[in-house]
Amino acid sequence: MNIDFKKLVKNELTRVRAKNGPQNSVHEGYAIMLEEVDEVWDEVKKKSVLRDHKAMLAELVQVASCCQKMAEDVVIPKINKKA
Repeated sequence: MNIDFKKLVKNELTRVRAKNGPQNSVHEGYAIMLEEVDEVWDEVKKKSVLRDHKAMLAELVQVASCCQKMAEDVVIPKINKKA
């Protein structure tokens, strides 16, 4: 099985955008990102034999898509506005 992380992130970002629309602030983006990082941490804290690596991958995909969404929805537009 070949897992394409970038494709997983792209698909997750598309799904989240359709469901939730754009983020409105860096505070909103950070809160969402922190929740997803906490879910990765929940898997990391488990004993190695009990970790669900598929669940961990799903959470990592969500973290990455949260980062991209925050950058594209809030941070980059602010930078471009000042340029």
